[in-house]
Amino acid sequence: MSKQATTSPVYSIPLSYRKMENLHIVFWLLKDISWCMIWKPLGVAMIFPTLIISIVIAWRTRQFMSELCHNVAITVWISANSYWMISEFFHFDTQVIMGNITYKHLALIPFVTGILILAYFYLYYQPRHKEETEVITE
Repeated sequence: MSKQATTSPVYSIPLSYRKMENLHIVFWLLKDISWCMIWKPLGVAMIFPTLIISIVIAWRTRQFMSELCHNVAITVWISANSYWMISEFFHFDTQVIMGNITYKHLALIPFVTGILILAYFYLYYQPRHKEETEVITE
């Protein structure tokens, strides 16, 4: 009795991309630790490398819809998270804009944008492109 080899798509990430993603995590953690510890200068400074690397990662993977959608969702998440941190650091998070809506609630705009991007991918794009295989190569 012989076993048939099953082939499935291989997802590989070039080492240079992986190194950038790992560095991105370091910056993101430093930003969030700074937020937690109320280290304003470091927290605000870490927004820039975290966001820039997120944008670069999205740009580098733009030819793959799955990667692009997830990486853009991460970028808007970092934007929302960064805005929320700034609103708390500079004490305008609880100021009322209108009714029960405060400035902190404005972070919902990029958070919801990320959810809509992922909803587009999973509910619209992916069901219509089931046969596509996406492989990242350098």
